[in-house]
Amino acid sequence: MTTPRVVVLDLEPIDGNPFPEHEAGAHIDVLLSPLGSGTPLVRQYSLCGEPGNRKRYRIAVLREERSRGGSVAMHRFEVGDHVRISAPRNIFRLVPARRHLLFAGGIGITPLVAMAQQLDATGGDYTLHYCARSAADVALTEWFSDHPRIVLHLDDQPAEQKLDLRRDLGDPAEDTAVYVCGPGPFMDHVLDGARALGWPPSALHKERFTPTAAAAEAAPGGEDGDGFIVRLASSGAEYHVPPEESVLDVLLRNGVDAPSSCQQGICGECVVRVLAGEPDHRDDVLTDGERAAGLFTTCSSRALSPRLELDL
Repeated sequence: MTTPRVVVLDLEPIDGNPFPEHEAGAHIDVLLSPLGSGTPLVRQYSLCGEPGNRKRYRIAVLREERSRGGSVAMHRFEVGDHVRISAPRNIFRLVPARRHLLFAGGIGITPLVAMAQQLDATGGDYTLHYCARSAADVALTEWFSDHPRIVLHLDDQPAEQKLDLRRDLGDPAEDTAVYVCGPGPFMDHVLDGARALGWPPSALHKERFTPTAAAAEAAPGGEDGDGFIVRLASSGAEYHVPPEESVLDVLLRNGVDAPSSCQQGICGECVVRVLAGEPDHRDDVLTDGERAAGLFTTCSSRALSPRLELDL
């Protein structure tokens, strides 16, 4: 179930009341207090247990020594410890499709194994391709050992057993949805390969655990002129957003009740609608269609126009 770098944690409600319902692809926020720091951390983890289980949530956490501290803190938990979590949120749902092709790299297996369980329960047609460095790095093995719909690809396997997108993804197929989750380079490999094979953007679904290099470079703090103005439609209040701060930073600093979570443009919790102005999208969560519909991430995106009016 676990590996030297992955811990699997089962969370149960303290008061015995059922947890909120959730579907495959959902994640929760975990509020942490790392040792040596008085500043709480909020981290997001995909639920990898059985969808719909209201007695227990299961998460799996990869320990990253060079991370921002969340994974190290998660690995310190012991049986009986208490932790605060949010209700599940889901921006990575299974869409209705004749067939689903799931591609997981490393810890990216967590939301996709829940999708596989949901598809098994509903009789869905799917294949899950799970890529890992070696057999020792494979997590959650007790669930999918010898599962006929799960194909394991290891870096130390013979070449013919490794992931081959021409063979394992192939040409675009009608009414087939492709899901990808894992480390950035793995996701880029699968998504770039899918596009090269002709798969349309509408068929590709992704969830990242960290922003892309391009998104990180575009984060607040770079050249942005004198900033811009955000206007709140509900009150008419206007705030200046300087180059070194995000829209979310400014809203929270001024006491605006603005939703947020990851603050990296990858979870979708802070999304609002732009009513006027031209956004400069710098997130890695919204689709082209959602952007065209006026959706906007306050934690990472900015403005190309002098002002933006937000539906807040």
